[in-house]
This record gives sequence, structure tokens and C-alpha cells, in this order.
Amino acid sequence: MRCKLAVALALAVCAAGAHADSDSFNDIFTNGHVDGELRLYNFNRIYDTPTTPDAHALSLAALINAQTGAFLGGFSIGASFVTANALGTKDDNPAKIDTSLMGPNSSVGAWSQAYLQYKRDWFLFRGGYQYLNTPWMGGNDSRVIPSSYNAALVDITPVKDWNIYAIRTFSWKSRTSNGMYDDNLYYPSKYNSDSMYGNNGALPLTAPEANGTWAAGTTYVQGGLKAEAWYYDFLRFARMGYVNGSYTFDTGSPFNPFIAVQGLTENNSSSDAENILVQTQAKLVGVAGDRVKAQAWGADVGTSIYDGRIDFSYNKLEGESGAVGNGALISPYTVNYATDPLFTTSMIRGLVEIGPGHAWKARAQYNFFDKKLQLVAAYAKYTSLERGDSHDLYFDIIYNMDSVLKGLQLRDRWERSVGGTANLNPGNEPFTYNRLMISYKF
Repeated sequence: MRCKLAVALALAVCAAGAHADSDSFNDIFTNGHVDGELRLYNFNRIYDTPTTPDAHALSLAALINAQTGAFLGGFSIGASFVTANALGTKDDNPAKIDTSLMGPNSSVGAWSQAYLQYKRDWFLFRGGYQYLNTPWMGGNDSRVIPSSYNAALVDITPVKDWNIYAIRTFSWKSRTSNGMYDDNLYYPSKYNSDSMYGNNGALPLTAPEANGTWAAGTTYVQGGLKAEAWYYDFLRFARMGYVNGSYTFDTGSPFNPFIAVQGLTENNSSSDAENILVQTQAKLVGVAGDRVKAQAWGADVGTSIYDGRIDFSYNKLEGESGAVGNGALISPYTVNYATDPLFTTSMIRGLVEIGPGHAWKARAQYNFFDKKLQLVAAYAKYTSLERGDSHDLYFDIIYNMDSVLKGLQLRDRWERSVGGTANLNPGNEPFTYNRLMISYKF
């Protein structure tokens, strides 16, 4: 690894701890905190084409988090260990394994967090292995293990509900990796021995290593207003500017309308010749390019209805002739994960994966039995320049079983994708994805 940030920070903590008084040392443990989550996930990919076998994966995972109490005026140490096991269900045929859940192996384990934190009043610094929560660089937490980053983060809160962030990442751990690596989702599986699966993989094995990311952003919440603005420099991949804002009108009735808008622009992170996607002539949605350029915008309108909500959203990703992917949106830490913040992204994919074009989506949800049961249904239609027309139908059932055991949840997500060209779905035939997820937070 190019940057051993977490190790250096841990040594610094040990040195500082040697000078702490006994009361401060005791606070490290008495005010510390441990929590975690157990997850049992069963994923099934069902293909209508006879040339691609159905794929299955089952995994039992444990996520354990620990953080010390504050010492030396605001320092603390945090760590998270994650482990997952297929419980002997791994198929002997790799083609029949849904490797996006935990890779092709029978087990995986890693330290996903190991950081030093300093928090005092309106200022927070965290350095080392950590989870991030930003629109285009986050935890991607739709599998048994989330993504994490070797990073330095500063969070300043000038006034309540207004946050300003500065972030520098050096490497990352994908959802199926067993450590931090200098790559991202455009790199192929096993790049530098990284067990990264469910990725885009457009780059060759000979591609230069990724250099991490600089990011800065701000978020603000006031009454019905929510707004955020972010800048990302995915080094040697793309520079992105992103804004998102929404407003909810409080009518004092069961119906509270809302409107949201978002916009994004991207260009090269460095000169055309130094851009790794351009340099390697990587084909995104089947098209290589001589530069990175992308522009997207979207809107979402809807209303709450008693214990439910309905909304209708639209996104447009402009075509850019000569650019990588004819204007594909470059998203190194969400592509193929379908975890980006575009309004019309579905469970399986969205415009980041499909490429330039437009999409609309209708969604409805309702809560029953004092919010113990939530039902969700959605329909999305995609019209793209490179992958044709497709549509996705989605259902989601979430049952919170706190009455049985506090922290227990049962969830089943189901989506069917139909249409598309250029093998958007295997064999250009419909594809059904079912994800049964049982989790217990403690």
C-alpha cells in the first residue's frame, strides 16, 4: 500500500496515550461503545436466457464496531471488523455463484475501520480506515459487507444543521475485498490480487494504479429545506461537481408535497493523455473516448399521503460525442453497484450503468401496523443511446420485528429488468433479481 495512514495514526495514539493521566485512561473504556449487526442474506439471479445459468449466493455475516471514550480532550479510537461465510453453500461451478454478495470464496474477513478521531465542539477530524457517507463515495451498503476507505476527513459545523466537509482518500476496500487497494470499480477483478467482484472491470490488468480522491462538500437542513453541494476529484479519472436540493411543504395535513432537483457536470481530472480511462482506451457502454465529459440533471416531485408517499422522478444524461462512453457518467465508487444518488436509479442499475439517455421512475410506499411493515413498489423506464430501451419493475417488503427481538428486520427485494441491447441483460433476455435479507442490530 502506498499510504499506511491507519498504522501511523495508531502509533500516534499509542504515543499520546502514554502521557494520559489515569482518569483519562479509564474514560477510554468506561465511556467506550460496542455495537454490531448480524446479517443472513440469500441472493438469487434468475435469467430467462438458456445460455446463462442462474446464480445464487447465501452468506452469514457479522459486523462488529467499537469506539473508545474520549481522552486527551477529544481523541478517540474506532475499529470495525467484518466477516462473512457461505456456510458450505458455494456452488462448485463459479458461473452459478452470485459473486457480488461476497465474491467467489467461501469466506471473507477484514478490518473495515481502524481510525483515530478528534472531536471538539464544531470540529471533527478522522483519519485511517473508515466508512464514508457522501453521495458519490459511500458505503454501498446493499451487500453483507459495506465499502470503506483509507482516508482523512474533516467535518466543520459552523451552525446547527450546516456541515462542511473536506476528504482525501488514498485507497479503498470494496464490498468483497479483504483489505485496502489502490483501485476502484473500473478495475478488473483480481487487480493487484484484490478480490473485487460485482464491479465494472472495463480497465485492463495492466492499468496504472488509482491515486484516490480529493473531495469537498457542504450540507444544510432548515425546516423543509435540504441542500448539498459536492466537488470530487477522482484523480486521473474525472472531476465532478454535484448539487442536490429539496423542499417539503408542510401543509398541516396528511398531504405534504415536495420537490427536489439535482445537477451534475464532469470533465477530465487531469490532461487527456494522463486520464486512465482515456490512456487505456477503456470502453464504457461499449465506447472508448479521447476525454471525459458528462452532464446530468434530474427532478423529483411527490407528496406524503398519511403513512405513505408517492413520487415521480426524471433524469437526463446528455450524450457527448467523442467522450468516454459517449458521455458516460464516471463514478469510480458506485458504477455497477447501483448505489448512486440519481433519482431514477433502480436496484439493479441506472443511467450510470446504462450510459447517456434519459429515465423516468414512479414510486409508491406505505407503512402499516405503526410502521412495522413497509411496502414499496416502483417502475422505471430507461431510454439510452448505447443500450436501447429497457424497464424495471421493483417490489420491496420490509418488516421490523422489534416486538419479537429488538433490532431484528426481515426484508425481501425483488426486481425484474426487461429490454435493452448489447447484452444489457444476459442474452438480451429478461433478468429477475431476488434478495432476501435478515438482519439483527445489537
